[in-house]
Amino acid sequence: MTQAGDTNHCETSGHHGYITDRDKYLKRLKRIEGQARGISRMIEEERYCIDILTQADALTKAIKGVALALLDDHLRHCVRDAAAASGPAADARLTEASEAIARLVRS
Repeated sequence: MTQAGDTNHCETSGHHGYITDRDKYLKRLKRIEGQARGISRMIEEERYCIDILTQADALTKAIKGVALALLDDHLRHCVRDAAAASGPAADARLTEASEAIARLVRS
């Protein structure tokens, strides 16, 4: 199993599945950063708590959207490539994906 921050690439393709959408992910994450700063500003300005909670919910949904898109890319590239090659690498990628799904479901 790989750990967060692991720099191993997909064995067969030589890159991570998200690389073709890298700019799209970065753009989405910049918007999410802006949302988080906006929530901080709302707290500094002592805005109404329900308004802040509404924004926090939107931020949570945005980051989950990125996580689900990354998971989809991982399944379509890294896991598919490993499964096509079969063997221990395929088993490891399937286990990784299953654990990632479990973490997303629990959060």
